[in-house]
This record gives sequence, C-alpha cells and structure tokens, in this order.
Amino acid sequence: MDSKKLNVTNEEDEGASTGPLTPPYQTPKGVHDILPNDHKYHTFIKKVVRHRCRQAGFRRITTPIFEFTDVFTRGIGATSDIVSKEMYTFQDRKGRSMTLKPEGTAGVVRSYIQNGMQALPQPVELYYIEPHFRYDRPQKGRYRMFWQFGFECIGESDAALDAQVIQIAYTILKDLGIAELFHLQLNSIGDEVCRPNYINVLRDFYFGKERSLCADCKYRLEKNPLRLLDCKEEDCQILAQIAPKLVDYLCTECKAYDKDVKEFLEEMGIKFHQNNSLVRGLDYYTKTVFEFWDRNEGAQNAIGGGGRYDGLIELMGGAKTPACGFAAGMERIVAAMKREKIRVPEKDDLHVFVAQLGDEAKKKCLPLISDLREAGVRTMGALGKGAIKTQMRLADKFKVPYTLILGLTEVREGTIIIRDMSVGTQVTVPFENAVEEVVKRIGEKNLDTYTPGEVVF
Repeated sequence: MDSKKLNVTNEEDEGASTGPLTPPYQTPKGVHDILPNDHKYHTFIKKVVRHRCRQAGFRRITTPIFEFTDVFTRGIGATSDIVSKEMYTFQDRKGRSMTLKPEGTAGVVRSYIQNGMQALPQPVELYYIEPHFRYDRPQKGRYRMFWQFGFECIGESDAALDAQVIQIAYTILKDLGIAELFHLQLNSIGDEVCRPNYINVLRDFYFGKERSLCADCKYRLEKNPLRLLDCKEEDCQILAQIAPKLVDYLCTECKAYDKDVKEFLEEMGIKFHQNNSLVRGLDYYTKTVFEFWDRNEGAQNAIGGGGRYDGLIELMGGAKTPACGFAAGMERIVAAMKREKIRVPEKDDLHVFVAQLGDEAKKKCLPLISDLREAGVRTMGALGKGAIKTQMRLADKFKVPYTLILGLTEVREGTIIIRDMSVGTQVTVPFENAVEEVVKRIGEKNLDTYTPGEVVF
C-alpha cells in the first residue's frame, strides 16, 4: 500500500513502542501483536460468540478486508467521523478507490444485496468475527487495527427482534463474566418521518451558540446536527444536555415501537437506562440505538452497541429492507476480563514433557510423542542433545504434570519412566504401555484433553 495515497491526517506516524527496534522493524503506531497470553481470551470470546449466535440461528459470514470506498461512504455516511477522518483509503493499480474495512455492517449489507439473500427466508441472521481498521488517535481501548464480533438480523421489522439482538449481546457479556460491569444505554432516534422536524428544531436551538462549540461540532451543525448530541467535549456536552430531546418529537409509530422494545426488555429482565443523548456515530441508524457503557467510565469506554437501520439496504441500492444489529470490540472486552481477573478455559497447557538421552532413545521418542498426541495428550519433546538435568529444568519451566524419561538403560530394558512433577515421585513401566499409563494418570487428575481424532477450531 502506498502510504502517500492514504486518506489520513498529517500526524506523524512514529513507532508504537520504546523497544530496542526502530521503524520499520516494529509495529506501526496504533496496532499490536496478539500474543499467546491474550489469544486465550480471544479464543474464548470467539467460542462464546459462536455458541450463542448458533443457538439463535445466526450463520457466520466473512466479508473482504477491503472494499470499494463507496460501500462505506454511502453506507456509513460521508459526514460521519469514520468516513471524514478515520478511513484507510488507497488507490489500487487501476486507480480505483479502496478502503480497509472500518466497521462490519456496511460490508454485510453489500453482500446481502450482491448475493441475492433477499430471496432467502427472512430474516437473514448473520454473524462475523473480524479485524477492522480506523486511523484514529490511539488511546486506551482504541486501536487502528482492532477486532470486532457482530451480528445482523436483516429482513424484518419487529421490536421483538431489537430486544432479541440486545438480549444475545447481553448474554454473551454475561457468559464472559463482565455483564455487570456495563450499563445498557437505550434511545430512539426516530425515522425519516419525524427526524427532519427534530433536526430543524435542533438547528434553531444551536443558532447563536456556535462560539461555544468545538471545531468538529461547528461542522456537524451544518452537515449532521444529530451528532452534536454525541460529542465528548465538555462545553458541547453541557449544551447537549439542555438541548431539545428527540423523544419529544417522535412520531406516533416510533413512540409505539420504542415502547414495545422497552416492554420486551423488561419482560426478559434486562435493565436499561434511557439516554436521550445517545445517537451513535454512524448515519444509517433509525429508531432503536443502544450501547453498553462502562459503569465507571461511561461512554469513554463503551464495550459495543448497535441498533436498527431500516434504510441502509435501500440506500445501498437494494430493495427497502428493515434490519438491526450489534457489534463489540474484542480488545476492550479482553481488557475488562483482565481487570476482573477472569480466568478463561484453555487447551494450550502441556500435559507431558518427553526427555531422552541418546540417538536410540530419540528414535523411539518420535513415534511415542506422535502416539501421545493422537491420544489427546498435549506433548512436547526435547529432541536436542541437552543433558537429562537440563531437560528436566525445561520441563519445570513448562509446568507439565508429567515427564517421561527415556535413557540408555530404559531403551535397553524396553521401559520408560513416568515422573509426577507435582510430587516428585516416579514409576517405571513397559515402553509399550506408556501411552495407556499416561492417559490413565491424566484422567485421574481430571486434566482437560482432546478427544482422539478431534479437530478443535
């Protein structure tokens, strides 16, 4: 990618860390490696999302990492912060404008239209787990490459579906052990019938108050007044709090719809806070919008959100089709789980370390290691030429429950030593019984193993 063609600000892109390497041999600012200790969180989150989405009939979709830029400018809205400031946009070799995916919904909608999903039984329920890209100012919980999971329910308009999407999101957070850390913020932002009148009222309210607005809000006042309510600047927030409330200008249909959503949530026991200033950062929303806010840090650390977008598919060239959805940031979820010291199940811990000495022992260890792995035992072999003591120290570092030791004597006698690392005791067993004996001991300790032949995703 030619960095000169990126649609970014003039901010200098210095390196991301203070490590020993200098650019370009370290990560760019705003992106990071997902190291093994964090991958166990990502893996657990993905498993929970897959489970809950499959339960609800959602099927997985993956859209391209980059799309034609118009997919996002049309779908997200040219006046949104994402499009106007944050997209990674470049030209391909034929001069066509392409953009790295900044959010998931626009690409899913494009796929729905392009692949004729309107002919499928409606609603079409899809979920995704993907990386996204925004040229944003890196800070706590905000990165330039970040992972999101999300799900979309396309093809039907019913307040019960909005409530179901919220309920699935809440259940996922509950499964991850962090639901109680967040408040559900809820609002209705009307539709094409009632919103134009409110926007005129809002412009009238801000007339003469432009000097109190930040630079971004002065632009929003002209292009997208609803976003004035979403600004995080202190002076703008004060004005937003005393501005006319959209709830007072909703049409009869939107009021009834909003009432139904709330009644469904109450029926399911999901608490919410009515937030009249919540509008979200994307232009395609109508009626229901919602976010999960950190109880201590508020909107500054929202974990995710969503809402209804009944006009987006028509806006992107399809037939008029109602839809709603949700998306959440995985890095922020991982941070919340770490903050709560939540331990996640994992299948990465080793069960057995195989130590050997001599060429003949090494030859016998190779098929043994393979047989142990096929039996569901996570096994590592020290196949170098280190002394047994050196290999045993390595086994201690990996914190394995058992070490198998095969030396010159064991090879000659057709035996192998099984050492219990937790108590320091060991037994000698016939070599041909090694796999059976190890599997039995691991079972006695209730250690998690793979089912033989199982492929784990």
